[in-house]
Amino acid sequence: MKIEKMRFGVLTEKGHAEVRERALPPVGPEDVLVKQEACNICTTDYQQWLGQREGRGYPMASGHESSGIVVETGEDVKDLKPGDRVALAYVTCGICDGCKRGTGCSNNEIGPKKVSGDGYRGMFAYADYAVRPARALIKMRKDLEPGEAAFMEPLAAVVKGLSKLRVQPLETVVVVGAGTMGLLNAQAARALGCRVIVSELMENKIKTAREMGFEVIDGNVTDPVEEVKRLTDGKGADAVILAVAATAVNRQAFELVKKLDGRILYFGAAYPAPELSIDSNVIHYRRLELIGTFGADLADFCTAADMLNQGVVRVSALIEKNRYPLDRIQEAFAEAAVPGKFRVSVLL
Repeated sequence: MKIEKMRFGVLTEKGHAEVRERALPPVGPEDVLVKQEACNICTTDYQQWLGQREGRGYPMASGHESSGIVVETGEDVKDLKPGDRVALAYVTCGICDGCKRGTGCSNNEIGPKKVSGDGYRGMFAYADYAVRPARALIKMRKDLEPGEAAFMEPLAAVVKGLSKLRVQPLETVVVVGAGTMGLLNAQAARALGCRVIVSELMENKIKTAREMGFEVIDGNVTDPVEEVKRLTDGKGADAVILAVAATAVNRQAFELVKKLDGRILYFGAAYPAPELSIDSNVIHYRRLELIGTFGADLADFCTAADMLNQGVVRVSALIEKNRYPLDRIQEAFAEAAVPGKFRVSVLL
């Protein structure tokens, strides 16, 4: 049976998501038709639902943490076949110098920058079917749950950040924030041989971090700076990953990191933007490195897929128990926006 329509979730205004239908684009020679199984609601998506990212525009057919099953492939697609489980990487042009090198697309139009011919923004990841360039799909293990396979994209962003941070085995890394991205960072750093200490305030996140086997600092009862000093014999951390963005956390990072040659990775973003103020002489004399990270390159997606496929990083605890069908996407966004939640998965 030929599939001609796709049903998809779309944000039409602040606080409102609904399901619409449109014609399915044709499958070109280098394209793949995917029966999408799950899309997890990213922070970026629910922040727009909350009205915090209105600049992204409407109507927003958002989502980018998705996985599905290959239904049909174009005639020039060699590495994928019907029945393969795949996860979505970035949809790139495939022809610029950055794409050829695998280091990022110079003409990247992913996410809110991508506008379809019928006026929708976004990647249509909350959809039952989608046509994707084969270069934007990476094969995943068939027995992974769909929502777990969909973690490839956020984990790729973690891999990119850790590569910029240059973590080494036996280093002590402090992750501030035990939300979804914090615990992805913590697991990946541990997989690279680091000692990982997690600092958090919310009870459910503290519980999850401890269940994952991490050393956890409850910031409600213990001063994180003093505890990190105690746990490191007064030295401080080799590196700090800020998986939450807040002015207070920005200040705290300089006290958590060791006196000389420490590195701080700014992984998270917040709206309105938190403040960062420090005497540049401190950076100079302490030889500090302040590192920003965003997105991922092709190699990062491949590494993230391997980590999930081999079970090096496990994400089942980072998915909320309530799963929502596409027709209940408004309820899914409402739950995802509740403070303290991990990923909410929309089943397609």
